[in-house]
Amino acid sequence: MELTVIQTYRLARDAHAGQADKIGVPYIEHVEAVAEGLAPFGKDLERAGLLHDIIEDTDWTAEALVKAGVPEHVVRIVEAVTNQPGVPYEEKIRRITKQRSAALVKVADNAHNSRPDRAAQLPEDKRQRLAEKYSKARELLWPAVGQLDVEMIVSIVNPALKRELADNVRTFWP
Repeated sequence: MELTVIQTYRLARDAHAGQADKIGVPYIEHVEAVAEGLAPFGKDLERAGLLHDIIEDTDWTAEALVKAGVPEHVVRIVEAVTNQPGVPYEEKIRRITKQRSAALVKVADNAHNSRPDRAAQLPEDKRQRLAEKYSKARELLWPAVGQLDVEMIVSIVNPALKRELADNVRTFWP
């Protein structure tokens, strides 16, 4: 039986129970925000958003997710955005851009991680380092998906990125 979005949320909530993100809030809030940004693209991407960090940050495996009822194609998206040991971040982003669904998940993840209210809670050196990392990732991710798709995600997850998007429209989508 295939898990519904609600059941997938419960799985993610339980898997990330007790975890906090880099600013100290319950980790489930991050995956909820990513999933919310992906909801307009359908239940499969919404489920992928809920699960996007589950393989790298919990004991869950791809095989266990499939056995639990997560559709295999959703698990493949999650695997595509999962960090692989020894793979540099930029290489990971380049790999993700080759699969549209994975790129959409990463756009939403990047947008949430780039929220000014979240960044403001980090030490200045970490804030600057992450801001540069996420900005460089957007240079690869945004052109990999449609402009309207990026606008949709940004408007839901991080409206502060609208200005950056407007400034770069001609660069990314000539």
